[in-house]
Amino acid sequence: MRAPECHLYLITPSVLPDLEAFAQSLEQALEAGPVAALQIRLKPAPDEIVASAVRRLAPIAQARGAAVILNDRPDLAAALGCDGVHVGQSDASVASARRIMGKTAMIGATCHDSRHLAMEAAEAGADYVAFGAFFPTLTKETAYRPDPEILTIWQEVMEVPCVAIGGVTVDNAGILVESGADFLAVSQGVWGYPQGPAAAVREFTKILSAAP
Repeated sequence: MRAPECHLYLITPSVLPDLEAFAQSLEQALEAGPVAALQIRLKPAPDEIVASAVRRLAPIAQARGAAVILNDRPDLAAALGCDGVHVGQSDASVASARRIMGKTAMIGATCHDSRHLAMEAAEAGADYVAFGAFFPTLTKETAYRPDPEILTIWQEVMEVPCVAIGGVTVDNAGILVESGADFLAVSQGVWGYPQGPAAAVREFTKILSAAP
């Protein structure tokens, strides 16, 4: 069951050794096609490094219509003026993130391969739930490998949007779109694309805009 629309959700690399160079790559990527959100995910990194990244990257993303989501830290996200926060199962709860960031913030939650966790997150007020990793990924260690069918089932029974994450590339994105993902969360599939991030975004745009 394909979602009415599927959008691209970019995630930064976990380490940005040259913030200025990455800022330029981000600008080029966002100019290449529509991107719904940018998650700034720097792990592990001290608060001052995360803050510097947010201050440099957030204006670039927000100026081009992409929401800025910080990984893990609702307190830091609120202090830095991010549009939202993404929390994992071992991070702050959805409810506490909402209390810290307010009613209008975007709160997302990692739910691995569990519809039960996703329903709990939705009931707690999450704006989206993330399933994955659907494919092998070098971005982070993963212990879960859901079947794309979980996206279809979620679309059939729930209204809260779902994000497909984990090893997503231009070569395997199609099955996730057709299965019902509302968003494709991509990191290495864009930043490590052989022809460059802008070319990757153009390819993803073609996939996401293709007729069902």
